[in-house]
Amino acid sequence: MPNSKPIAVIDIGSNSVRLVVYERLSRALTPVFNEKAMCGLGKSLASTGRLADEAIAQALRALRRFRRLAEQTGAVDLQVIATAAARDAENGAEFLTQAEAICGVPVELISGEREAHLSALGVISGIWKPDGMVGDLGGGSLELVEVSGHEVKPGLSLPLGGLRLRDASGKSLKKAEKLVREALDSADLPTGEMRDFYAVGGTWRALARMHMIQRGYPLHVMHGYVVPARDFVDFARNVQRADNDVLSGIEAVASERRPLLSYGAMVIEQIIRRLKPERVVMSALGVREGLLYERLSAEMRAHDPLLSAASELGTLRSRSPRHGAELMGWTDQLFALVDPGEDDDERRLRHAACLLADIGWRAHPDYRGEQSMSVIAHAAFIGIDHPGRAFLGLSAFYRHAGLVEDHLSPHIRELIGSRALQRARLLGAAMRVAYLISASMPGILPDVPIRTKDGYLILDLQRSGRGELASERVFNRLRALARLCGLQPECLS
Repeated sequence: MPNSKPIAVIDIGSNSVRLVVYERLSRALTPVFNEKAMCGLGKSLASTGRLADEAIAQALRALRRFRRLAEQTGAVDLQVIATAAARDAENGAEFLTQAEAICGVPVELISGEREAHLSALGVISGIWKPDGMVGDLGGGSLELVEVSGHEVKPGLSLPLGGLRLRDASGKSLKKAEKLVREALDSADLPTGEMRDFYAVGGTWRALARMHMIQRGYPLHVMHGYVVPARDFVDFARNVQRADNDVLSGIEAVASERRPLLSYGAMVIEQIIRRLKPERVVMSALGVREGLLYERLSAEMRAHDPLLSAASELGTLRSRSPRHGAELMGWTDQLFALVDPGEDDDERRLRHAACLLADIGWRAHPDYRGEQSMSVIAHAAFIGIDHPGRAFLGLSAFYRHAGLVEDHLSPHIRELIGSRALQRARLLGAAMRVAYLISASMPGILPDVPIRTKDGYLILDLQRSGRGELASERVFNRLRALARLCGLQPECLS
């Protein structure tokens, strides 16, 4: 993006140390570099009370590399935070002094309550209108905090991280389960019944990745992956009972994280049994993104993250970003007439699809539909669920390929219902008309109204003196659009 000033965050966790460099501070953060080092700072904390010397040395080596990488990306701002292991260890302060000397900036040692708050802000920044409980499972601790819209309630931190449980239980799953039950029983947990549970943290993401593989899920995007809570309980029980080496999908999990899978499965099973949420929703955004979201102005926080991301991608890849904005207004006219039941969430998806409609124009014409759908469905968008991704991708596919589905994978259609599929077809057909009469250039669509009258869908090129744009090809596309609307076509030229 023009005038971008990269910013970087280093997160010193109990299991890993991670660097993420973002393109700029915005409502829709875009990572340009992401790397973690599995240092295991908290692996012996429960039994010794200290960070192991070997883990400290490993973490400091990673910090030296990460600072240099952040400088090489041109990051103008570096923030460093440390969590459970550093705050609970006897030698945590000594380690942080060395870390600050290497990073060249202060290290913020965040409390458990602040960690819970930042995790909640991360979920709010990435999930559209969240409502339920956020759980962030790290190597040393579990943070739980309730969210509703933009409201964050006071959270709590429990010593139930995977590394800590493994160490405190002497690698006994039975003892670990007892520790989990006791900690959750003593915690003041609000009811989450019939609400969502937002799962944050690498171990839970690894479990969800295995779940995706086992069910043959067609979209390998972690953020926004949803599992009915009852199904996830059954899956978590199977993970605890099975040998990691024979678990289906285990090869997709980093070897360093595999020993923690059973502990992570145990924690989420017990949480679900107590809170009784309706769904488990995976969030790829957590403390780091919450830290940056906290820095945004109130005005920026109020922006729609999906529309912000779609606008940025449209700016980078489309022939005219302004045309995408005009397409939003032009389709507003059409859908107000032919789909009066469209709700706010459907409208925002349609607007995002308009902003993204032209990002595939540089591809070979025969593959624009497939490539656009793939890019959109797998993009690093936030504020959207998987059915929404499918709608955006299918709209772009139909806009380029027409309504013939010979090259369309049937699996992507499995993610959305019949109404959303019909709306994607309708929007794609409308785009095919709009791009043919505008040549993808701005300033045309606002002067070319589309309306209905007496059973006809009327494209008015006459009013603006653009009758020369009429052609048999335009009429054929208008006819395809009218057929979807249950109307007859008419082109005034």
